[in-house]
Amino acid sequence: MEGSVSRVPEHDEPYYVMYDTDFGLSGLAGELSAMPVPYEDPQIGRDARRLLETSLPDDTLRTLWLAATGGRFDPADHGTGTRDWLRRTSEECPPPERRTSPTSTKYLSTIPSGFPPHPAKPEEEVRDAVLAEIRATEAEPSGAALPPDAIPALRQAVAQAGADLGFRLFLRTLKAYAVEVGREQYDRFLALSDRFEYPYAVIRDELNVAWPPVDTTRRETDGDFGLSELTERFAGEWHEATAEEVVRQAAACDHVRQAPGTAAAVLLEDSLRLLESPLSADMLTTLWLAASDGGYAIDRLGIDVRHWLGQIAEVCRERLRDAAPAGRPVPPPSVRVDLAEPVLRELAEVPPGHPIAGSAVLEALAQVVSQVDPDLGFRLFLRVLQVLFVPLKAEQYARYEAIGERLGYGEFHVSNVEFLAQ
Repeated sequence: MEGSVSRVPEHDEPYYVMYDTDFGLSGLAGELSAMPVPYEDPQIGRDARRLLETSLPDDTLRTLWLAATGGRFDPADHGTGTRDWLRRTSEECPPPERRTSPTSTKYLSTIPSGFPPHPAKPEEEVRDAVLAEIRATEAEPSGAALPPDAIPALRQAVAQAGADLGFRLFLRTLKAYAVEVGREQYDRFLALSDRFEYPYAVIRDELNVAWPPVDTTRRETDGDFGLSELTERFAGEWHEATAEEVVRQAAACDHVRQAPGTAAAVLLEDSLRLLESPLSADMLTTLWLAASDGGYAIDRLGIDVRHWLGQIAEVCRERLRDAAPAGRPVPPPSVRVDLAEPVLRELAEVPPGHPIAGSAVLEALAQVVSQVDPDLGFRLFLRVLQVLFVPLKAEQYARYEAIGERLGYGEFHVSNVEFLAQ
C-alpha cells in the first residue's frame, strides 16, 4: 500500500507483552522440522491471513515459506500447496475475541483488561526501513548464502503483507541459513524491533551476529551487572533453584546489546577482584550478606566466602568457554582510581542516624572502594542502600547519577535507588 498509511493493529497489546520469543508464522517456521507442530499462537492465523490477502503468486508464497524454514518443511511433501496450507492454517487459528486471556502459556501471558492499546505504526516509514535492511544483506558477501529467489520474495512480502510480517520472515530466513550479520546491522535490527514492539528474542535468538571480542568496558546494559546484580538474585524469600543454578543464570544473562559471554566476564572480573583482594573474610562475608539481604546466608551455612567467590568464578569460566570459545576477552580495565574519592565522600554522607552509619557494612564498602575498585564499591553501595532503605536527599541522588554517568551505567541502574530520595 502506497502513501503514509498506518496499519490498524490486530491485537490490543504490544508484542513484547504478549510474547517472550518469536511468534506467528516466523516463530512456527523456526519450530517446524519434518511435520507441523500444533498451533497454539493466534498470531499464526493472523499472519497466514495477511499472506492470503495479498496477490503474491503461489510460487512466491512457497519460496517465502521454504526460505523461512530453511527447506525443513514443504507443504507439497504432504500433498498440499502452500496457499492451501496457509488457508487451512488460518482456519485452525481464527481471530480470538479481543482482550481475552490467552490459553497458551507458552506464547502468551495473561494481560490485564485495562492495558492500553498500542499505537499503530506508520507503515510506509517502517516498510522502507525493512526494505533497506534486505538490500543491505543482499549487498553483503554473506547474503549469497540465501536461496537466490528468497530476496525478491521477501521484498514482495514486505510490500504486500506488511513490514511487520515481512521483517519477521526476513529475520527467520537469515537464521535458517546462518547468514552472518554485522554489529551495525544488528543494532539497526534492534531499533526496528523497538518500533514493532517485539520481544528482543525475535531479533537475538539464533541470529548469527559477528560479535566483537568480549569487552567488560562496554557496559551496554540498562541496569545493574556483575556481582552487585548477582546479590539481588539471592535476595528475599528463597527459591527452588540451587545457588549454582542462580549463578549460572546470572552468568548467562547477557544484555541484548552485549556480546555473548559479557555478563560472565563482568561477574568473573568482580569476583576475582574481591577474591584476590586484601579484605578479610569477615569483611567479604559482611558485604555479601548485606548486598544479598541475607538471602544466601553463607555464614549460617558454614561456607567460606572466598570459596564461594571461587565457585562463582568457575561458573563464569565455564560460561565463557561455551559462549566465546574462540574469542579472547579484552584485558580487564584498570581500576578507576580517580573515582575513589567521590565515592568515599558519598559513603561519608550516609545519614548519621541510620543504622548503616558507622557500621561494619560501611567500613567494608569503603575498603572495596579504596583497595579494590571504586566502580564495584559504588555498585555494592547502591545495592546496600536499596536493601536497607537508606533515606537520601535529592542532592545526594543527583550526585549518584553523576558518578553513574562517569562510569557508563545504563539509564535504569542508579534509578534503582531513586525511590529513597522521594
